[in-house]
Amino acid sequence: MARYTGPKTKIARKFGEAIFGDDKSFEKRNYPPGQHGNNRRRGKKSEYAIQLMEKQKAKYTYGILERQFRNLFEKANRSKGVTGEVLLQLCESRLDNVVYRMGVAPSRRGARQLVSHRHITVNGEIVNIPSYAMKAGDVVGVREKSKSLEVIENSLAANSTVYEWITWNTEKKEGTFVAVPERLQIPENIKEQLIVELYSK
Repeated sequence: MARYTGPKTKIARKFGEAIFGDDKSFEKRNYPPGQHGNNRRRGKKSEYAIQLMEKQKAKYTYGILERQFRNLFEKANRSKGVTGEVLLQLCESRLDNVVYRMGVAPSRRGARQLVSHRHITVNGEIVNIPSYAMKAGDVVGVREKSKSLEVIENSLAANSTVYEWITWNTEKKEGTFVAVPERLQIPENIKEQLIVELYSK
């Protein structure tokens, strides 16, 4: 599946925040890339530019390309809930994101790789589709043959973040997607209403 594989720090600098996680290069130069990146007299952005940038930030954060992101928006728009919130909930319910949130991988990019390489199971069955939509009660686990992988061991050892909507059993190396997270439980700094306004034009 196609996905963004370019320079992460350059993208993070574009948005002015480390959207891919800890980034020492970003900390050194946390201003926009390019020749005039550190020029404080940059022109005022239009409403459209601000909305577009927010959509791009969300896409890069979750590692989703335009066509898939648009499909998620259409699904959110058809739902009964608040469109912007449902959009983020759909992003958070993707298998690759849940694997990342559980601490099995240090980044969403790493989580996608684990899923694609058949290291992850859902309800006891191997699932190699990163965009697989999780449902409340689904159990995510590390495949038996993969439990001793160094990358997984290191990531779990370094993880200290706890989310109310997922549980994790370190001994079994499996966790439960307890419920779809509420907006307040999603830590991403994304102004989802701007994305809704952009797609609604």
